Amino acid sequence: MTTSPFFRVGLPLLLALLLAACTDQAPAPAQGKAAVTVVTLHPESVMLTRELPGRVNPFLVAEVRPQVGGLIQSRLFDEGTQVKTGQPLYQIDDASYRADVNSARAALKRAQATHQAAKTRAARIAELASKKVVSAQDRENAEAALAEAAADVGVARAELDRQQVTLDHARILAPIAGRIGKSMVTQGALVTANQDTALATIQQLDPIYVDLTQSSAELLKLRQELAAGRMDASGELPVSILQEDGSAYAHPGKLAFTDISVDPATGSVLLRVEVPNPEHLLLPGMYVRAEIGVGRSSEALLAPQPAIQRDPKGGAFALIVGNDGKVARREVQVSRTIGNRWLIDSGLIPGDRVIVEGLQKVRPDALVTAVERDAAPAAPKSN
Repeated sequence: MTTSPFFRVGLPLLLALLLAACTDQAPAPAQGKAAVTVVTLHPESVMLTRELPGRVNPFLVAEVRPQVGGLIQSRLFDEGTQVKTGQPLYQIDDASYRADVNSARAALKRAQATHQAAKTRAARIAELASKKVVSAQDRENAEAALAEAAADVGVARAELDRQQVTLDHARILAPIAGRIGKSMVTQGALVTANQDTALATIQQLDPIYVDLTQSSAELLKLRQELAAGRMDASGELPVSILQEDGSAYAHPGKLAFTDISVDPATGSVLLRVEVPNPEHLLLPGMYVRAEIGVGRSSEALLAPQPAIQRDPKGGAFALIVGNDGKVARREVQVSRTIGNRWLIDSGLIPGDRVIVEGLQKVRPDALVTAVERDAAPAAPKSN
């Protein structure tokens, strides 16, 4: 078979051109270092806070009860209003008590008259005794009668005071200042002394208490940190109140006391906070939450939230860039957030450069180019 001149000359030429074209292509460039953004950790001084649930309770509570019996003549206050200490609330029919006072007053006058007569007689007997007209026995008898009359005056005056107190109790006064609730009795109702049912209840609402509950385990851990010197609780710790709708209450509170006993049913400890309440926005029985300062940590390490990752088992870890430019993995423990950062309990040390951006591009032991980013400012409160 005879081949054409084209195949004998053109085909080798075409193959040579294709080979030359393949030879002229540039080789693929080597892959460079991944660029990541890091934040260098430095110790900071932060106030650690804890959010706790609580209930609002009145500052003072007084249940108004009668101290004498009788019929209610009139109610002297408007329900739901503010009353002052000593303000009249109820008037009990006091006719019989007034009569007892008048009787005691008359008995006092009679005793005083008897005392005056005994005094005059004793003076006369003493004068006669000095002249040897009467015996010493007569003088002693006159002095004894005078002393007895003086004692009778004291008894009569005490009885008058007692009857006056009973009469005064027929007019029931407010024992404290505060907001009075509804009246449990009406005009014409029969009441008895020290009865079980209160006539009304007065509650002082400004200031007001917020009773919080904290687990005993958490309180124990806090005290251990204070004892170890990792936290300082000296000075007045801040307390802010969050209302039922989550909004912040305008007036800060202060910790009044921490109870010394643990509730066996819940394993919690009571913390009482005193809060100003001039607008009466906080009402007894209302559910609130409080952010209460537990102490100041002067050597806290705070890592941005993007730097802390979780493995499939839920463990926390961070990727850092070492001095050699290589990525290393650190297992960490975190306890709470402060603003948009995690408080590091262990696993990281001051000077570590944690990766906050570019995490998806790197693996441990990879060489990277680290670019520093300023850390976010610490928030004043923690959760």
